[in-house]
Amino acid sequence: MLIQRAAVLTALVSAVGAFTGPQAVLSGKHMADGALSQGVHNAAIPITSSEHRSRPSLTALCMSSSDTQTAENSSTSPDVDAQTDSLQIPFTFDEMTRQAVSAMQDGYAKGMKRQILRVLLPRDPSSAKLGQFYEADGDVEDRSLTQDLLLYPLDESWQGGIMQLYRAASPTCRAMLRKFSSNEGGLPPKLVEDRSIDASGVDGIGLWMSQNTNPKEDISCFVQPSQETIGAIETISEQAGSRLVALLNPQWRVVDDALDSASRDSGLLGNLASFLGGKGDSLKRLEGLGYQSVYTLEGYVCKGGNIRLIKRFDSDWAVFAENDAGTSYIKVGTSKARPTYQDVDKMLDEKGVTLKYARDFGLAPKFEE
Repeated sequence: MLIQRAAVLTALVSAVGAFTGPQAVLSGKHMADGALSQGVHNAAIPITSSEHRSRPSLTALCMSSSDTQTAENSSTSPDVDAQTDSLQIPFTFDEMTRQAVSAMQDGYAKGMKRQILRVLLPRDPSSAKLGQFYEADGDVEDRSLTQDLLLYPLDESWQGGIMQLYRAASPTCRAMLRKFSSNEGGLPPKLVEDRSIDASGVDGIGLWMSQNTNPKEDISCFVQPSQETIGAIETISEQAGSRLVALLNPQWRVVDDALDSASRDSGLLGNLASFLGGKGDSLKRLEGLGYQSVYTLEGYVCKGGNIRLIKRFDSDWAVFAENDAGTSYIKVGTSKARPTYQDVDKMLDEKGVTLKYARDFGLAPKFEE
C-alpha cells in the first residue's frame, strides 16, 4: 500500500510540474436536551485545506511520522523519567481500561480537554482456534469473564474487519466512560450511543456520550473516527466547551506515508494529497482544536515474539517484549520519539533476544526474567 501511494504521489508531482511549470509550489444540564447528539446530525464535513508546512522533499515524504506529535515527544525531566519507569503492560481488560482512564483523568486535571487514545481490544479466547469461520465477540459486561479476554492489537487477524473491531471498541469505550465518572451519589452515568455519524452503517464509527449526575463531567467519545468524521468532531468539540471530548482508536495510521506527508503541504500538491487520503489536513484541524495523545498502547510482532509499545502524555515511549512463557512483558528499551520497527529490532538485539523459533527449538537462550 505504501509503495502504491508513493507511486501515486510521484505521478502527481510530475503532473503538477508539467501543468504549472518549475515555479509550482508544490448544558444547561446536559446542553439543551441532547444538543450534542443533534449537533452530529447537523454537522457539515467540509473538505478544505488549512495552513501547512513548507513542501518537503520526496525523500522526506517517506520518512515522516505523526499522530499529533505535540504530545509524542516528551522533554527530559525527573517526572517524565519516573513516569516512564512506572509504565507496565496490562494483562487484563480491567487493568488496561483502568490504566487508560488514569491517564485521561491526569491529563484532564492538567487542562487536556481534547484527548486521543489508542488501546488494544478485548478478544474472545476462542479466536486462536484455527479453521474457525465465526469468532464470538469478547464479553466485557460480565466481569467474571473479563479476566479470560485476550488483549489484541488492531491487525489483519481480525476476520470481521472494521465492524468486528467496532464491536470490541464500543464496549471498551463504555467501560472507560464508566470508570472515568466519579459516580456522585452512587449513580453510574447514563450512556448514550449515536451511530448516525456512520452514514454507511458499515464504517465502524460511533459516538458515545455519558450523562453524569454532575453535568460538568459529561464526556463525548468518538469510537474509531475516520478523516470523514472531522467535521462532526469539530462540531461536538465546539459544543462541549470545557467538557472532555475523546477520540478512541482513530482509523488513520499512526505513522506517515508519502501521501500523509505531502498532505501537510500548501498548494495544489497538498490539496491533491489530502483528496487522495493523506491525513495531514485532518491532523492540523485536530491540532487546532487542541487534541493531544494522552495514552497509547500498541502491539505487533518482531523476531517472532509479541511486542508492546506504551506511552502516556507525561512519559517517554516504553517498549516491552513478551517472555517465552507468555506470563509477562519485559521492558527492553525506551525512546523519546515513537520507536520504529527497526529501533525495536535493535533494542531486542542489545538485550540478546534472538528469533523466537530459535529459542523454541533450543537453538538460542530462552527470553525470560
